[in-house]
Order: sequence, then structure tokens, then C-alpha cells
Amino acid sequence: MGLAALLVAAGQLARLRFRLGRGVVSVSWGEAAFIIGFVVVPPGWLPLATLAGAVLAWAVLSWLDEHHNIAEVAHLAASLSLGAAGAATVARLVGGDAPVLSMRTQVALVAGALTYLLITFGLAALTLTLHRDAATGQIFARIPYAKIPMVVGNVLVGLGAVFTLVRGPVWLLAFVPGLWLLQRTYRFHLRAEEERRMWEAFAAATSSLPGGSESQVAAAGLRGALDVFGARRVEIDVRTPDGEHRYTEDGPGLDNLLAGLPGPAITRSMAVAGEVVGELTVWLAEPTLPAPRDEAAISAYGDALAAALHDAAANVQVAELREQATYNFIHDQLTGVLNRASLLADGDRMLRGLDRDQHVALLLLDVNGFREVNGTLGHRCGDEVLGLIAERLGELSRDSELVARVGDDEFALLIPAIATLTDSATPLRETPSPLPLAIRRARELGEHIGQPMEIAGVRLAVEIAVGVVVARAGQVELAEMVRRASLALDQAKQQEVAVATYDTSQDVLTTDELALLAELQDALATDDQIVLHLQPAVDLITAAPSGVEALVRWRHPRRGQLSPNDFIRTVEHTELLTPFTHRVLDLALSAAASWNNAGVDLPVSVNVSARSLLDPAFPGQVADALRRHRTPASRLVLEITESVAVSEQAIVDDVLAALRDAGVQLSLDDFGTGYSSLAIVTRAPVDEIKIDRSFVDDMIDSPAAEAVVRGAVELGARLGVRVVAEGVETTEQRAALIALGCPAAQGYHFCRPMPSDRIVQALTQLAEAAPNNIRPLRADDAS
Repeated sequence: MGLAALLVAAGQLARLRFRLGRGVVSVSWGEAAFIIGFVVVPPGWLPLATLAGAVLAWAVLSWLDEHHNIAEVAHLAASLSLGAAGAATVARLVGGDAPVLSMRTQVALVAGALTYLLITFGLAALTLTLHRDAATGQIFARIPYAKIPMVVGNVLVGLGAVFTLVRGPVWLLAFVPGLWLLQRTYRFHLRAEEERRMWEAFAAATSSLPGGSESQVAAAGLRGALDVFGARRVEIDVRTPDGEHRYTEDGPGLDNLLAGLPGPAITRSMAVAGEVVGELTVWLAEPTLPAPRDEAAISAYGDALAAALHDAAANVQVAELREQATYNFIHDQLTGVLNRASLLADGDRMLRGLDRDQHVALLLLDVNGFREVNGTLGHRCGDEVLGLIAERLGELSRDSELVARVGDDEFALLIPAIATLTDSATPLRETPSPLPLAIRRARELGEHIGQPMEIAGVRLAVEIAVGVVVARAGQVELAEMVRRASLALDQAKQQEVAVATYDTSQDVLTTDELALLAELQDALATDDQIVLHLQPAVDLITAAPSGVEALVRWRHPRRGQLSPNDFIRTVEHTELLTPFTHRVLDLALSAAASWNNAGVDLPVSVNVSARSLLDPAFPGQVADALRRHRTPASRLVLEITESVAVSEQAIVDDVLAALRDAGVQLSLDDFGTGYSSLAIVTRAPVDEIKIDRSFVDDMIDSPAAEAVVRGAVELGARLGVRVVAEGVETTEQRAALIALGCPAAQGYHFCRPMPSDRIVQALTQLAEAAPNNIRPLRADDAS
């Protein structure tokens, strides 16, 4: 029995192992030991000999591995003993008392070996299944694949050994090299299979790593490591800028709870391009020192896992950047409310979702004097002011309303549902208006936002101007509402009121103003749009012409004839002033040449912009025009408004002096309408004073207006300059002016402005109708 026990022990010590899931399956020479032992000892003693040999072998193995799991050794020894008992029973029943070398005995030994295989295989499969070390399908697929080649060899070796024992025991020495070659062959077979299985699992596990968040990649990495290495536990430590994150997962079964963490642990640092991502620790299930291939595989797996975790972190950063970019694209970065583009996009979507007849309101708010806040406290404090305004605006907004910053210090509030307001004064046949409620909201916002705030230790309050527009959702786009609200806001700021509403009349004015500059350029490029209407000034007593005023008109191709009030402001504030003045001078001097050629010797008066008198080149421009038309300078009268006197710049005095030195006459237009009228008389002596029509209109009923007219007439007489009353339209006004001693007048009572092609005939008729004994004032008589 001792020999049989030694055979069993030798067969177990020469075992080969392979990993199945998280468990390890041993492939030994047990079948060969059974066949030889069945021959050398009584069959009844064979189970006991197997038990003794198994205990001896596994005790030695446990001691060598420093793995003292008595329960596991007992379990394995019992399994082998049970297999030996079954195998001995079957062999005894099949072989009976037949001779050892008989065919029947040979068949019995093979049957016993197969029985030993089936019992030990079944018990091993049952153990792995109960411990959940591997899937059932994987167990029944891989154990036979690994064991059958060695079982065949075991049976052949056992039968050969029995034959040699009977025929010539000395030949057993020849089995040593054969057994060594078989052992190497089995080992290569199992290692190749294990390598193939591991790398297949490795490829499957690493392919599932990329993508997802850090936790998702870590979870996939844990599952993959458990499957690839059959590990009892896997631990992943991930290092991020936010700190370390630890992920751990145990393999299936209860062994970890009973025996701690048996088996070797391999730890590998995970890095990408020299940057440490974390650490991977794998506790192997096999109770042996880690094989080099395990270390290499774990290192490779750690590299793949590191790349996946790095990609996950990069994906998170990209997602955060994309989210931040999306937020910044939608919101104003300073205040956090919607920006202009988002307001237009979201607002249009909101309007499309409303009933077409539902009233919506848009309030456009602007901070009055915000530039002074920036200039006094600095832009950082100005930004704080804007942030507080946005916060207060948000406090008063409702869930369905949109708040946005649409400009530097402009905010918008879109109200998608504004109710209508009725009162007893609203006729039943009229639709009640929602505008009063919108105005009320605007005033509430202005009062709330205008409450005092403390910025940089300074307590201040801001004033808000609000433009209000109300429209039906199906009739207008939000961009149009913003434009209309902007017009209303401009009106509020111009009128210095808190709230102003949109007026449809503002559309035409604003549109025309935008197009006016380009249209003026086109007009100056043609010969028939800028024209003159001419109005004579006459002697009040005889009605004989004493001069002609050139009044510019614009034959607009779309808007018809425009007076200077419609476009002269644009001219004066752009670079068009010089070519425009050049055109008017040419037209006026050309008209004057026409009536002078007809024998009517009268000067022509042209209004001059105050800005022209700030141009040192203006006297040269006038002199050049006189030369081109061969007209004496005395026949040109330049009418200067009193706004010239407001300027204290020396250049004005120089320009006026140059014009007088050239012989050009000067006329003070709109006399009496400002505080500076007398100042201009003393600064630049004039040849003519024109009393503003507002005093002529009121002089019959207003003693004050009459006093102004009387004073102007007396001043002209004392200074020796012509005095012309403007806007005379009635006989009573003419008589009153004559009574005050005013020498000349101009107005509809005598002659309306007319085109230049009719002025010669009109002047001739006025001159012929005048009494012969009274001579009209000529340009040559000016002093």
C-alpha cells in the first residue's frame, strides 16, 4: 500500500495547472497511478492508498506555497479517494480474476481510469460551479480539452508500466526520459491554451474600455481584469486633479471572506506619456508566485486601462469645455442672463408657440449716464453695477419671461403673455389695450432697479430709461420688436422721461435717416435734385425788390420735394458739407447772373452753416465761386445764424474778417431769437439784420414782440445796416412795420419762393410796378 501511496503522491506532485475563470484546475498523473496501483495492491486498499498519497502530496505543495488551507487539501484528497474507489470498483467488476496481461484486465484498467476521470472531473466541475469560479459552459468546454490528451497518455503509460513490471522491471528505467518528454508536452499544450485564452480575454476586455466616464471605464476595467487574470480581487486607484478615486471589485464566491486575499498581488503604475494616471493591483487566484507572463499581461492591461482612463478624463474635459462654450454662446458672460442672439432665437421660438392673437411685450432698458459710472468708479465697478441690474431684473421677471443683456448697458425683458386692461372710458366696440400694463411693468422695473446700491464703498443709484413695445405674437418677429423698442428707448432718452412707447411714425423717420446720407451723395452726383427756390426781399413802401434769398430744396426721387429742415442737419454733421455748400453757391451765383443779365441789379443771399465758418478754407471756396461766375463779391450776401456767436474760437473771427475783406456782405439771420445776437454785431460787423418771423407774427398782439422789432429797426439805423423783416404775410403786418420804420421785408404777402427759371420775370414785374420816385435799395448802396 505504501508503494501505491507513493505513486499517487508522485502523480500529484507532477501535476500541471491551468486557470479556469478565477479558479485553478490541476491535471495530474492520477490515472497512471491508479492503473499501476490497481496491479500492485489489493483493489480494496487502493482508495486508502490514494487518500494517503493525496494528503502527502498536497501537504507538501501547501507547505512549499505557504498556503495552509486544510479544508481545501481535505476536499481535494477526498475527491481523489472517491475517484479511486469508484475506479477500483469498476475495474474489479470488469476484470474479475483474469490474468494481469489479459485483454480483459487491460479493458478493466482502461474502464477504471475513465471512471477515475469522470468522478474527479465531475467533482471538480461541481466545485467550480458552486463557487461560481467560472461559467458552466466554460467549465465543460475547457476541462475536457485540457485533460483528455493527458488522460490518454496516462492510460498508455500506466498500461506500459504494468506490462514492464510483469515482463521485465528493469525496463522501467526507460520510462524516465519518456515521462519527462510527456510532461513537457503536456505543459506546452496547457500553456499555449492558457496564453490563447488569456489574450483573447485581454483583447475583449481592452476593446470594451474606451469611451464613457471615469467610473464607467474603471468598472469595465475591473470586470475585464477579473476575467482575464481569473483574479480574486482587482483594485484601481485613479489620480485626478480633484484627488484620488479608488475602485474595487471581488471575484465571485465566498473564498475571500473566509481566507482573506490569498494568492499573489501584482501592482503596476499606470501612466500615459509620463503622466501617472493611477495604479492597478490584481490579486491572482493561483496560490503560486506570479509568473512572468502574468506580470507582463498585467502591465500591458494597465497601459490599456491608463489610456482609457486618460481618454475618459479628456472626454470629461472636452464635455465640460463644450458645455461651457454652449453656455457662453447662449448667455452673457458678465451677468449670466441671455445674450442678444439667444434672446432673438429663443424669443422667436416662444412667439411661434403662442396664439397668433396673443399680445406680447418687449421692454428695453438702458442705464442713464452709465458712462459716468465707468469713468468715475472704473470699469470693474461698472461691471458690478450691470451684474446687480441683471440680478434685480431677474427678481422681477416671471418663469415664462426672458431676460437678456442686448448691449453694453441695455437689457431686455420679453413678456410672452401681457393681459389687456379695460376701464370705463373704453368704448365697447374697441379692443382693450395691453399697453398700460406693459408701461406699468416698465415703471416697476425702473423703480426696483433704481433703488440705491453700494459699489466699492460708494452708495449710488442709477436711473433707467425704458422703451416699450406691444404686438401680437403672429404679426412680428422678435428682431423687429427689438428695433421698435430701441426707437422707443431713444425717444425716452431724448425726452428725458422714464418710459416711452413705440410710435409707428418713428419708423419712417428712422429709416429715412439711415438712408439719407447715401441718398444725399447720390443727389450731389446728379444735376437735377439739389435746386434753389428764390424769394425776393422788397421795399416795404414801394414793394420794389431789394434782394433775393436763395432757399435750397431737394427733389427727392422717392419722398418728393424736401425742405432744408429734412436734411440740413445730416449735411452739417458729415463730410458732405463742403460739396453741398459748393453746389448751393454755384446755383445761387448762376441765378444772380441771370437776373443781372436782364438788367436787375440785386444781390443774392445764401445761408451759411456755422460749421463752414470753422473752416479756414471757406473764404477761398467763396472767392473761387465768385471767380467762376464772374460775379462781384458785393452781389453775394452770406446769412449767418446767431449760433456762430456761441463759438468763441478765434477761427470764426478770422473767417468772417476774410469774407468782409473780400467784399462779401454779411447778414445776421433770425435776429432776436437768442442771447448772442448783439454779440455777433460787435464781433463781426454785418451789412444786414433780418428780424425773425416769430416776432413779426406776434407783433400785432404782443407788445414785447413789437418792442423787439422796434429795437432791431433802431439798431439797424444806428449801425447803418439794412433791416429786413421776415415772414410778412398780411397787410396789417406790413402797415405795422412801416409805422415802426422798417425799410424792407420778405414774405408771402409780397412773393412766394419760386424756381430760378421764373425769378427774372418776377423781379422785373416787381421793379416795374414800383413808383418811379422811390428807388429800391441796391447792393451797391450797402455801407
